Amino acid sequence: MKTFALLLCAVLVGAASATAAPVPERTSSLRDQQSVNLTVYNDSNALVHDRRRIMLRAGRNSVAWRDVSAKMDPTSAILASLDPNGGVSVIEQNFDYDVLNQDSLLRKYVGSEVIVVHPARFAGERPRREWAKILNVDGGIVLQYRNRIETQLDGYIEFPRVPPSLRDRPTLGIDLQSARGGPQTLDLAYLTRGLSWSANYVATISADRSHMNLLGFVTLTNESGTSYSNARLQLVAGNVHNVPPSYALKTIARVTTAQADVYRVGARQEDLFEYHLYTMPYRTTILDKQTKQLALLSANDVPIRETLELRGSSYYYRGAQPDLGARLPVGVYVGFENKGGRLGIPLPAGTMRVYENDSHGLSQFLGSSTIPHTPRNDTVRLYLGDAFDVVARKKQTDFKFRSTCSASSSYEIALVNGKSAPQRVIVVEPIPGEWTISDATLPYVKSSASTATWNVPLPANGTTTLRYTAHVRWCRR
Repeated sequence: MKTFALLLCAVLVGAASATAAPVPERTSSLRDQQSVNLTVYNDSNALVHDRRRIMLRAGRNSVAWRDVSAKMDPTSAILASLDPNGGVSVIEQNFDYDVLNQDSLLRKYVGSEVIVVHPARFAGERPRREWAKILNVDGGIVLQYRNRIETQLDGYIEFPRVPPSLRDRPTLGIDLQSARGGPQTLDLAYLTRGLSWSANYVATISADRSHMNLLGFVTLTNESGTSYSNARLQLVAGNVHNVPPSYALKTIARVTTAQADVYRVGARQEDLFEYHLYTMPYRTTILDKQTKQLALLSANDVPIRETLELRGSSYYYRGAQPDLGARLPVGVYVGFENKGGRLGIPLPAGTMRVYENDSHGLSQFLGSSTIPHTPRNDTVRLYLGDAFDVVARKKQTDFKFRSTCSASSSYEIALVNGKSAPQRVIVVEPIPGEWTISDATLPYVKSSASTATWNVPLPANGTTTLRYTAHVRWCRR
């Protein structure tokens, strides 16, 4: 029995020693990186696949995976071995995003002693070294010496060592178990904020305004706190729901923006669940705190249709109104179908800027408009501004209540064309409730349950006047 007790004690002591023995940390940097894949979403989220070749030993390993995103969600991190029979399982992960700098180092040493080096006061005198405890660093440093407390530093501080929780760059500490020793290819996948993209389009319309050439670009911004070298880039268009992490990540540095080159190579598009995935055909390097543009699509000779539109309001059908406008603007719209030729792929939401070449061959800006996510074969409508030479005058010529919730009102719309060529203006009137039109001088269509639309021809340098009466009921008796 005594022998068994001694053996059991020896086993327990040995086990405790083995548990207490620290596992040497292996540092993995970008030198180990085999490839990196970025999938960037519309909401400033991205999925990173960082693949590295790392030397492991059989049993427990501690890996400092450096150069991860400073805004990563560590709860989303997944580590997997890509080697057959790798046998890697994660025991613990620690995300060290408190990066080493003067402020973080001082804060880590609050309550601890450091060496303060005071400068020499006289020529030939050596600097004086003195131990002091850092009491506080909020609003200025507070130092406790053996015989006094001071709130100013007249020299500099020497720190005994760097605290283990401080890293010189964002690092994911991974404790893992490996079934075998030797080099293995590991894939670290995680979600991060700080990477965003948007679509931008440049359209140049022809002189006869019958077609346009369209270029689409992706504007990608990296504010994640790390760079991605020679990355395979994929973009997801669509509203993807993502639950944010339950804690706040520290912002590592102030963000600035740099411009990069523009490449004109199209992306490959494919369906992904209820979204659309665009894969760039080449790898690209995305530096931290950089904005760059990459080509998304190129399509020439896209048929377009220019329209002039006068849009009304529903409020003036319920009461008598003064003059509704002596110089109402007529909007200029350009529309096209997302189909045919190099189009016919889902267009991500973004800003489209429209240009036209002048008589000297110089492109001139005509206006810009935002477009929503646009599926195949759908129509894109761009509002570019207001016409200069085509204006409208509108007035209410009569109004009568028929009951407490119905009325009749008459209108006169004079459309003036200052151009030397005939024009057409689409007049769109939103009318509330139940309605009918009578005494219209030009034919109209009921384009929706609450909209009457006229297509009004205008002679060159002339005026066309539209008159009509609307009978409206906005409630039931």
